[in-house]
This record gives sequence, C-alpha cells and structure tokens, in this order.
Amino acid sequence: MKQALVTGGTRGIGFGVVQTLLDDGWAVTATGVSEAEVAACPVLENLTTVTLDVTDDGAIAELVGTHERLDGLVNCAGILMREAEYEIETFSKVIDVNLTGTMRMCLAARPLLERSGGAIVNTASMLSYFGGPLVPAYSASKGGVAQLTKALAAKWAQDGIRVNAVAPGWIETEMTAGLREQSERERTILGRTPMGRWGQPREVGALAAWLLSDRAEFVTGAVYPVDGGYSAV
Repeated sequence: MKQALVTGGTRGIGFGVVQTLLDDGWAVTATGVSEAEVAACPVLENLTTVTLDVTDDGAIAELVGTHERLDGLVNCAGILMREAEYEIETFSKVIDVNLTGTMRMCLAARPLLERSGGAIVNTASMLSYFGGPLVPAYSASKGGVAQLTKALAAKWAQDGIRVNAVAPGWIETEMTAGLREQSERERTILGRTPMGRWGQPREVGALAAWLLSDRAEFVTGAVYPVDGGYSAV
C-alpha cells in the first residue's frame, strides 16, 4: 500500500486530498496545526492524524522519521491573515508557514521519496498569478510556492522525484466562509468564474491524487489551476 503525508490534511482542501487518496487505496498521515483541529477530523480507515507545526524543524524531522516508506507528499498547510499581512511580523509569519514550511517538508521527505520514486504536490493558488491587495504575504508566498515547485522539479528529476503544484481558485472551505456569507462579494466572484460556482475540496484532491499517481509519470514542474476558469478570463 502506498504511503502519503498530507500537511494541513485534517480540514479544507487538505482533507479533500486525503479523502481522494484514501479512496484510491493509499494509507495517509494527515497533519493539523492543533490538537483541536486533529480531534475534529473524521476517523477513517488507513488514516493517521497528528499535530504538526511546519515552522518547527525538529517536529518535522520527528514525524518524517516515523515513516519507513513515503510515496507521496502533499503540502497543504497554510495560513492567510488578510490586512494584518501589511505588518511585517505577520508578513514574515505567513511566508514562514506557506513558503518556507513547504520547503522544509520537501527537504525532510526527499530521502524517502527518492528511495520510492515518489512525488510531491505543493499548494499554490490563483494568487500565484494575481496580486491580492488585502493579502500581500499570502500572494507573495503562493507566487513563491509556484516557482519553488519548478525549481525543485528541475533539480530532483535526476533523483526520480516529480514535483508539481495545484493552484486552487475559489474553493468552499472554512477560509472562504466569510466571503460566501457576503452576497455581493459572492456574486462578484461567481460572476467572474466561468463555471459559475464554488469549487469543492475533493475536486482539488482529484488532481493532486492524479499528480501523485503513475498516470502522471512524465509530468513534473507544472502548476495546475483548479479554479473553474477564473484565471482564463
């Protein structure tokens, strides 16, 4: 049975990835940032849930060290703090979680992934392409994730590790709940989205699972939008 590690996998987009991988026959370890978040995650067969702070190098090393085998890493852990991101301390924190945290996980998992010929899927965003005026740190971090994905793909292809990213648009998660409660803002978002609806976490999960699979064995260094056409117009 293939083994995957999904950071931020106890809720939101990360949990959508977890559900899809479980359906595809993987064993999954999903991380949440707090005990409460982990406790709220459904108990499912072949799913192990643990707490992890992706800014903590020691905790990352300890978690990865519990795995004898790893075939896939999906980096979904992330934060967004809106206009507070214009404060440099908050800006630095968001970058540390979203971008540097992704790099920490990739580096820690690399030896196991090289051994198995595994793959990585990072989580970029439509804000890898557009500037978000209320979220400068989130926008910068996700632009960085897209370029980091390409850099690692180019470097680690020689080791048999593929590295790709998904770039979600407007997905129905806790993070977007406030926007969905604002009828005018929701109309604007859906009016710009050719498919005219919010995406679902499992729709992102389906692409992530494909990118980890052997069906994508000649795909690396790509960043795939999952946004209902938002970035096409």
